[in-house]
Amino acid sequence: MTAATTTRPNMPLAGITVIDLGQIYQGPYATLLMAKAGARVIKIEPREGEPARLRAKVAKAATFPFAMLNSNKLGVTLNLKSPRGIELLKQMVGKADILLENYAPGVMDRLGVGFGVLSAINPRLVYGSGTGYGLDGPDRDNLAMDLTVQAMSGVMSITGFPDGPPLKAGAAFVDFMSGIHLYAGIITALYEREITGKGRLVEVAMQETVYPALASNLSFLYNSKGEVPPRTGNKHGGLAIAPYNVYATSDGHISINIVKEVHWTALLEAMNRPDLKADPRYATNALRCAVMDEVDALVEAWTRKHPRDEIIALLKRHRIPAAPVRDLREVMNDKHMHQRGMLETIDHPELGPIVVPTSPLRYHGADKVKTTPSPSVGQDNDAVYGDWLGLTKTEIQKLKADGVI
Repeated sequence: MTAATTTRPNMPLAGITVIDLGQIYQGPYATLLMAKAGARVIKIEPREGEPARLRAKVAKAATFPFAMLNSNKLGVTLNLKSPRGIELLKQMVGKADILLENYAPGVMDRLGVGFGVLSAINPRLVYGSGTGYGLDGPDRDNLAMDLTVQAMSGVMSITGFPDGPPLKAGAAFVDFMSGIHLYAGIITALYEREITGKGRLVEVAMQETVYPALASNLSFLYNSKGEVPPRTGNKHGGLAIAPYNVYATSDGHISINIVKEVHWTALLEAMNRPDLKADPRYATNALRCAVMDEVDALVEAWTRKHPRDEIIALLKRHRIPAAPVRDLREVMNDKHMHQRGMLETIDHPELGPIVVPTSPLRYHGADKVKTTPSPSVGQDNDAVYGDWLGLTKTEIQKLKADGVI
């Protein structure tokens, strides 16, 4: 860690120090966004490493999520079950702007470093807490992971096909949606601190962050006067748009979403079916929804005859909302995202060359934050505890010998 320069770096969060007690996906993603905005993020782990890192002991490939979510962070170890470890955390909080944790409710209080204690040490501290169901309420202490919250929130009930069981989403979207909300809440409180001079506690519950995403399915619930929304497969969640589905091609699949009548007309032109423009069965979206399966069969009878990329090129020329269903190898090598800087290939000390995301948040006119690989366990202990916190080499060696760091 180098001494601060007299000129503030041209990055939105330059000069902000974050104490990162995040683990797995939710917390680390929120702090990754902070790091990529220029904040100094100090990731604190137990001496053996955080749970996401420990998964690598089962399968080396499990190292990748940790590497992806913890780039641009300083890595230190700290035993929060030791009195000296708690004392060190308090010292760090006294010099920090933000502390983030996504432990179960009550854990930080039991350790003696809850918001009340830490805000007394540093009244300007913005304290971010990510949980499954919140810091209060009857479900507060329910254990929560992405899968269980997908089940509890109703997401699984509307995911899958009508004749199949409830399914989870393929992506861990609950973890990441809650991480995004946690970032937003913390940065909002940071803005408020500039006005009031005081920090505050910010909390985000995983279940609450995904409820708004059920909008289309909830519309079905209201429109049907209380009938439980069905699983609709790849059709519109509210069964209110047609065509809206995934269609087979001769060598893959594509998605089509006809939002406006002009899109329907354009689709008929692309399909070379101008005769259907005057067909009263398909004259409006409402009429098409009434014969949704028939409309889907009509579209797929056409798509099956042509290669995926050929159809996509044709639909693009006709300005129709459509996209190929791509596998993850295709997405990881997406030229558009690489050119925009969202995806970047770095040389990781453990994994070799890997593709990692930077940040979807673009600050025009700001300097780009150079991507650095995720730290090894305790990699920056000397820099953080010595250069930043001011401990001597002898004191640091004793902390290591005593199992504190």
